[in-house]
Amino acid sequence: MKKKLSNTLILKIQCPDRVGIVAAVSEFIAQHKGWVTEANYHSDPVTGQFYMRSAIRADSLAISAEAFRLAFQSIAKAFEMTFELIDGQHKQRVVLFASKESHCLTDLLHRWSINELSCDMVAVISNHEVLADLCQFFNVPFHHIAIDPRQKKASFEAVEEQLERLSPDLIVLARYMQIFPSGLCERYSSRVINIHHSFLPSFAGAKPYHQAYDRGVKLIGATSHYVTEALDEGPIIEQDVIRVSHRHAISELARLGRDIERVVLARAVRHHLEHRVFVSGQRTIVFD
Repeated sequence: MKKKLSNTLILKIQCPDRVGIVAAVSEFIAQHKGWVTEANYHSDPVTGQFYMRSAIRADSLAISAEAFRLAFQSIAKAFEMTFELIDGQHKQRVVLFASKESHCLTDLLHRWSINELSCDMVAVISNHEVLADLCQFFNVPFHHIAIDPRQKKASFEAVEEQLERLSPDLIVLARYMQIFPSGLCERYSSRVINIHHSFLPSFAGAKPYHQAYDRGVKLIGATSHYVTEALDEGPIIEQDVIRVSHRHAISELARLGRDIERVVLARAVRHHLEHRVFVSGQRTIVFD
């Protein structure tokens, strides 16, 4: 009989850096019989901030998760910490956005279908209808909300209403070729992930492969980042590149780029779902 895996609690901590943080946290977990299966921390010498992520076997603790959370308040107060204790079994509600291109959407749905991404895919929202059959194949509800360029405010009000009904924990823009309005960016701050088909900050905006071809670049890439009001300038979660040359036409750059986009977006989504990302201003700390 296959042994059931233990539930994991994720303890995320951020605080001003100082001596004794790791020792205090480790001692507290040990006092309550906690079995740490993964531990990561980072001291930022520029900002003076400290970041820590610990994975703890829930069944090893001598107290409940709620009692652990309450008792940890004394440590948090002593070190001026902000912290989260997250139930690793809780599946986040994810809503995907897409337009016409299917490669990123298909990849995420496939990874989810084989349990590579632990979440609930509650819906796909698109401004076109061409991907409806794909969503039906994966048994994910599809919502078509057209974006009228002459009435974008009204169009995105319909998007916002749908999101209120769906109540997502995470929104993923899987090549959704529309700019999210500032209100949605603010409401879902650090909960909207985008894939940009360029190695940002190079070639932001439209047609990056055309820009790359015109500049004769030797590397092309993709960038996944949190969405903010500033277009393509949100905190970067994941990036990757591939080498190219003068022999590659624009269409070939786009073909190679699609491969990178799929992988980079999937990594970013996984990092977020596993609570591995800390946002610090315009930067992220990612314990991959």
